[in-house]
Amino acid sequence: MTSKRSRPPLPQVLRDRNAGIYLTGVVVSGFGTAALWLAAGVWVKDLTGSDGLAALCQLAMWAPVLAGPVLGTLADRVRRRPLLIGVNLLLAALLPALSAVGSADRVWLVLAVLFVYGTAGVVHDAAESALVASAVDARLLGDFNGLRMTATEGMKLLAPLAGAGLYAAYGGPGVALLDALTFVLAAGVYAALRVREEKPVPPASGLRTRTAEGARYLWGRPRLRLLVLAGGATMLCSGVNGALVYAVVDGLGRSPAYAGVLAAAQGAGTVAAGLVAGPALRRLGAVRFAVYGSALAAVAAALRAVPSDAVAVVCSAVHGVGLPCALIAAMTAVQRETPGPLLGRVAATANTLLFAPTVAGLALGAGLVELADHRLILPALGAVWLTALAVPARRGGPQPPASADRTADRSASDASPA
Repeated sequence: MTSKRSRPPLPQVLRDRNAGIYLTGVVVSGFGTAALWLAAGVWVKDLTGSDGLAALCQLAMWAPVLAGPVLGTLADRVRRRPLLIGVNLLLAALLPALSAVGSADRVWLVLAVLFVYGTAGVVHDAAESALVASAVDARLLGDFNGLRMTATEGMKLLAPLAGAGLYAAYGGPGVALLDALTFVLAAGVYAALRVREEKPVPPASGLRTRTAEGARYLWGRPRLRLLVLAGGATMLCSGVNGALVYAVVDGLGRSPAYAGVLAAAQGAGTVAAGLVAGPALRRLGAVRFAVYGSALAAVAAALRAVPSDAVAVVCSAVHGVGLPCALIAAMTAVQRETPGPLLGRVAATANTLLFAPTVAGLALGAGLVELADHRLILPALGAVWLTALAVPARRGGPQPPASADRTADRSASDASPA
């Protein structure tokens, strides 16, 4: 019979003080970020009338993820808790600058602030992933990452509505000030963490070498490499699927606003997936959890070709359940199996490999939908997606138990210190 110690129930993660504090910070800052994400595009559209400039708001926030391996190096050079506090206070001080934007000729300031926002976010995520690995019980990391996903997606469901209402009442500066306030609160939350961090070892090599160490470590671990590449392939296919959403809505005979219904259904599915991620990871192992979830998302994407409202909503929800599995599996494995001095760089490199393909997938999907009917593209996408999953499914092999995930890989002889 499996003991409670080896298989902690899901609520146990909520009883871990540091995990609870982290999740509070995720909820607080995630609310502000999700509100600004929507309001920034609407704001730029109102000021300029340009769809292209409005789209640049998302690009400005996404682009820094491409520099993840370099930015992640910072998270290995300093103590992570002070870095998290500092990043949150920096953004809190930066966002009020958007109050100066009142006309189209100041839109460049919005884009510049969003670019810095995205850059700080990459550093923040790398530092957070690294600190979580030392602050939260290793047996609870899967549960924590699942609940983190639930909290993030939950904010994406609620915050845009609040952001839209605040924008309607007070304009873009009002939303920016709300987001600044959430970062002040998040800084206070992170200050409450109880974690002992060793002083980082001074680097003995140049920036390029230190950055490459993270990529070399990730690439040199077959299981980590497999999980991250599988996650990247999943996000590439998901990007193609996401680019077809308005074609799907048009095929249903609905107005473009109906895409919001499908997005809400997908978000609800992701919230549900996060709640069961920890137990599922322990039962299935990381590779099978990632493959099964991605396969579920692939089948749901293919079935969106069916011109039915009910099928479209159900497929969106099922896609939301399956899609996060590869991400949660990959990041949990990275946190468990990477030495502390390297974890910031490895986590940032993994984030780049996981999320950068989304941009390529969106671009590919946007091109394909101009060339062919979405009812042909989606089944083909599902078939390609399932075929790609055959590789990790075949090579996954047995999974190490959660209690053994932090092994000799933590030794300094296995990787150079930061």
